[in-house]
Amino acid sequence: MGARIGAWLAGAACVLVLVAAAGAPAAARAEDAADDARLPVVASFSILGDIVREVGGDDIRLDVLVGPMRDAHTFEPTPKDARALGRARVLVVNGLGFESWMPRLVEAAGFKGRVIEASQGVRPRRLDDEEESREAPGHGDADHDHAAHDHADHDHDHDPADHGHGHDHGGVDPHAWQDLSNGVIYARNVARGLADADPAHASAYQARAEAYVRKLRQADAAWRRELDAIPADRRVLATSHDAFGYFGAAYGIEVLSVVGLSSEAEPSARAMADLVTRIRAHHIRAIFLEQGGNSNALRQVAAETGVKPGGALYADTLDLPGHEASTYLGMFRWNTRQLSQAFTMP
Repeated sequence: MGARIGAWLAGAACVLVLVAAAGAPAAARAEDAADDARLPVVASFSILGDIVREVGGDDIRLDVLVGPMRDAHTFEPTPKDARALGRARVLVVNGLGFESWMPRLVEAAGFKGRVIEASQGVRPRRLDDEEESREAPGHGDADHDHAAHDHADHDHDHDPADHGHGHDHGGVDPHAWQDLSNGVIYARNVARGLADADPAHASAYQARAEAYVRKLRQADAAWRRELDAIPADRRVLATSHDAFGYFGAAYGIEVLSVVGLSSEAEPSARAMADLVTRIRAHHIRAIFLEQGGNSNALRQVAAETGVKPGGALYADTLDLPGHEASTYLGMFRWNTRQLSQAFTMP
């Protein structure tokens, strides 16, 4: 009797093992199927990737080409990037000539899906002939109609082959995300583009976008209130490359930079001397280095003027996960806190 019970228990254990073994791949297949049901999306760089993640939520499977603490100006796509884009149904780009390497990658990947240009509807900050000819432009008075944002925020399917080549932005500043009102346009463009590609989740994309827009507007309003208490002549930002033009124009801050739009540019001696003169004239209290960028020239300027470098700012990239500036809103709050401390120091 005992032997028969033992044999039965042993047999039952074997059956359970076999069922479990068969169930594990089934569970994995179910998980993979759920994952495959999500909309595959590729975003060009980390800041844009965070906006897409906020709007897409769990309804998308997101790959970001230029990750945190990497420079999109110097990015060189790899075969891995081509494979990721080849699997995607949606590509989200900044536009305004920012992703100069994108046409080559799209061709290599054979990508035929939908392209969302997040900046579509933004009023571009254009550099006039005089600004383009200067080697150290400062843009505290850029032509920027703040009211133009709210009525022009529509999405656009764009041919990435039109984005330009090299690092020539065609006289247009691509760093539009530095104005949170433009961030609103980005979020709504992304929501509409995702909804067009995935109508089944259109209402979810729209709801998440509008919740995110409220957060962006709250942060924008809080920063403006803080600036109201700071005299205009103290609101001067000196940094490495000219990535804060939209920021300066939107928030009434004069921006001085040692190089132009590309973070990889090398300034001439004339440009360096010009910035030193202007920093002294403005009685600048802090010079801000840039995370992920080349700050050697600005360190030289700081040494020559005796002005200490302030906290590092984020222009084209987010910080690594787990840090405050690892999100778009976190980056904005980090930057504005560093600036507020510099603007109010004795």
